[in-house]
Amino acid sequence: MINTTEITEKAVKEIIQQELIKGDFSPENASEIINHLFAKKINYHERKNFSHEIRFGEVDQNSKERIMELKECKALLNDFLVQAKEQGKNLRIYSSISVEII
Repeated sequence: MINTTEITEKAVKEIIQQELIKGDFSPENASEIINHLFAKKINYHERKNFSHEIRFGEVDQNSKERIMELKECKALLNDFLVQAKEQGKNLRIYSSISVEII
């Protein structure tokens, strides 16, 4: 059973922020983490676009644009990871997620 006081207290808080990734990583481990996150996000938008095309017979332009942005960002990060590996350096990654009730 849900306590209504809990619901009221949760409703007051309109934004929450949590650490997603925080630490030092080898270039190989950083690459695995980053590429996995981007692959999941790209896959989400590909599936969303596919569903939109099946239902409405047209491309989901927002998803297509987001896929392009994510692929560009992933390529830039992978170049950065290669540089770190060539220099024999590790990487420090901080990533947080913010969720806001709108």
